[in-house]
Amino acid sequence: MSYFGAGVPGESSGPMQLHENTGHPRRWSILGVLVFSLLVVVLDNTILNVALRVLADPVHGLGATQGELEWSINSYTLVFAGLLFTFGILGDRYGRKRFLLIGLAVFGLASLLSAYSQEPGHLIAARALMGLGGAAIMPVTLSIISNVFDPRERARAIGIWSGAVGLAVAIGPILGGLLLEHFWWGSVFLINVPVVLAGLVAVALLVPESRNPQPGRIDVVGVLLSVVGLVALSYGIINGGEHGFDRPGVWAAIVGGLVVLTAFVAYERRIEYPSLDVRLFRLPRFAAPIAVVGLVFFASMGMMFFGAFYLQLVRGYTPLETGLLFLPFASAQLVFAPTSATLVRRYGARVVSTIGLVLVTLTLGAFTVIEADTSVWIVGTVFFFQGAGMASIMPPAMESIMSSLPRERAGVGSAVSNTVRQVGGALGVAILGSVLAAIYRTEIEPATSALPDAARAAANESIAGAYGVAGQLGPDGGNVITAANDAFISAMHVASGVAAIIAALGILVVLRWMPGRHVQQQVTPAPTSEPELVPVS
Repeated sequence: MSYFGAGVPGESSGPMQLHENTGHPRRWSILGVLVFSLLVVVLDNTILNVALRVLADPVHGLGATQGELEWSINSYTLVFAGLLFTFGILGDRYGRKRFLLIGLAVFGLASLLSAYSQEPGHLIAARALMGLGGAAIMPVTLSIISNVFDPRERARAIGIWSGAVGLAVAIGPILGGLLLEHFWWGSVFLINVPVVLAGLVAVALLVPESRNPQPGRIDVVGVLLSVVGLVALSYGIINGGEHGFDRPGVWAAIVGGLVVLTAFVAYERRIEYPSLDVRLFRLPRFAAPIAVVGLVFFASMGMMFFGAFYLQLVRGYTPLETGLLFLPFASAQLVFAPTSATLVRRYGARVVSTIGLVLVTLTLGAFTVIEADTSVWIVGTVFFFQGAGMASIMPPAMESIMSSLPRERAGVGSAVSNTVRQVGGALGVAILGSVLAAIYRTEIEPATSALPDAARAAANESIAGAYGVAGQLGPDGGNVITAANDAFISAMHVASGVAAIIAALGILVVLRWMPGRHVQQQVTPAPTSEPELVPVS
């Protein structure tokens, strides 16, 4: 049995397949609703960063400690990354529209609870609930796109979806800065509520229900193993990036997560109705773009992490100004992501992805020569070309992933790709952040040797700590700030070089395994030598 079009209404294996559009009549309106629903999830990944200083204020905020602020971010990320895969599968089985509505409702409720949190612990718990809602929303949006669009239009739709993600990432800090200038800290969460309400109405009216017509039995053990393994791995990566990888608990979480995920793969290979058919990774047009997504987000999210510190501390920009400086990145995403589908049809996914990866590699490498006094126009130009590169990578990668699966199995592709993106980004922040911290400490130690023990420890821990110490030293604080800036720039150069190398590995993956033009344009069944995606009988 071929795995393309098996049991999918509206698809034909006859001559009319090349002429009839099998997409939903309201597919473009549905895409608008899905993008609107997705924006609130992606915005929340970045909007909180600009509110951290206010949340630490005991008068105007919650008086949160540094550790509590970190967990207010990570509680969301851990739940989000850990449940993406599971909810993508469950959406395929029980209804994608149903899970989208449930996810939006949970996300809206959690946003309301976050806005009116009375203490840091309440905020951390509410953020975890937001992660649960977000994990239900994101994978089914891409699954629904795959279901309602004809294969010939799917690449363009995914390009618009990817552009919206990039735009939302950059808008988050800008919107957060504007809200904090006029309202109290809870407004950065409360803004989600009217968006969610509008999304619920639009989804209920416009989005059709879809699911796998032959779901088989539920793989409860596989679902539990995937959740436990991903949460443990994500926890170890993020916790190690925050506090160092020299503690046994961190490695216990990482190794334990990898062991559980290995057991998950072994279990999925043995059962008759797996949640994830691991034979998918024998398909180059599925496995190669998955690897590229992980590598690109490892490198790019790590750079965004220390790039924000560079702009706000070394350069002295406000959170709002920092957000505005990311606009070139967002603009490039908005302009180039929708047009990448046309380029893929003309030149093939391999060529377009390679060009995008080269741009990302070069822009990451550019940070190895950026200094404290580099023109802001140069920095903005680097962000623009990085956005253009990302826009040329994600649409062809996602199209290759989704086109390798039948429509009724779309949730698997979207869940795996989004999970890899989240875990790759977390790993990038953790590893590149650790590289940054290690180089920074080595560079600044000579300048802080004469400080009292407590002040020296704070200044050596991070550039933010150094600025805090400098504020208490009066006129002598200027020397500490200068040393901290110099140490941070040196550390940023090394971390940027590592990020560029990671992105360059993606070029090798694309050139070796990414499908070329003739494969990407294929909409008929794949060769029979590829493994079937139906359950093994």
